[in-house]
Amino acid sequence: MEFDYFYGQQAEQFSFYKIPKMLFTDDRFWNVSTDAKLLYGILLDRMNLSARNGWMDAAGRVYIIFTLEETMAALNCGDNKATKLYNELEKKCGLIERKRQGLGKPNLIYVKNFVSGVDSIVESRFKSRENHDSGVGQTPIVESGKPRGNNTDTNYTDYSDTDPFLSSGFCGKGTEGNGEWKQYYDYFREQLEFDILLSRYPYDHNLLNSILDLIVETVCTRRKLIRIASDDKPAEIVKSRFMKLESDHICFVIDCFKENKTDVRNVKQYLLAAIYNAPLTIDPFYTAKVSHDMSEGFFR
Repeated sequence: MEFDYFYGQQAEQFSFYKIPKMLFTDDRFWNVSTDAKLLYGILLDRMNLSARNGWMDAAGRVYIIFTLEETMAALNCGDNKATKLYNELEKKCGLIERKRQGLGKPNLIYVKNFVSGVDSIVESRFKSRENHDSGVGQTPIVESGKPRGNNTDTNYTDYSDTDPFLSSGFCGKGTEGNGEWKQYYDYFREQLEFDILLSRYPYDHNLLNSILDLIVETVCTRRKLIRIASDDKPAEIVKSRFMKLESDHICFVIDCFKENKTDVRNVKQYLLAAIYNAPLTIDPFYTAKVSHDMSEGFFR
């Protein structure tokens, strides 16, 4: 059997199972087998379908139905292997929970949030703050300041280190002590390859840290609606898109921010909208740039 090569962006036309990178990098999952992690990725993929179909219990928790036979077919394995993998995910690491329905009906499977795992002390402290607004909607008006001395890009939208949004103590300041914020912070720092981003943009560390804090703050918000570019979006949709962000999306946001030639009065809302739209606009943006450069003769 012989396969052809991929050309250009052909690989992006296919659907993929996504296995969270944290399952391979977090010490909590070091003893989980690769096959079990693969099964978790498949179950996580089914969660999207269940959410769209409204498969939720009385507490609002999404569940899936994925029979043992379907698992065996998906993994090309036998009954014993599939059963072992489910036991591993449920009993060994607690990434799923199964509930029997009885009467010959298939089990309900609750796929657990791999980012969580907060201990009871931190969790109780967090619950005591549930009525405290995490502040995604409380947006300060940020006026354009003076360019930083070590940034020579004249097209850079101005901001200063003393801006209330861009200062290191603004985003998530009220939540840095709770475990959920820390868990998501560590997740996105790993997922977005943040250390590489810091090396790639040596003069934009404040901006990068602010973007990271804003992402974590948004994912941790208790609000049901989040305002994106004057539209109120369901928080779960915004969080779902943020959880799929990659480092290329952050590079895209920074590049757009630098190329913007108009004053940005509300930096937080500008970045929030740019981050939310990045997965949808990144390909058309760069395709248009390449087309423009070719028309100008830069590739001759």
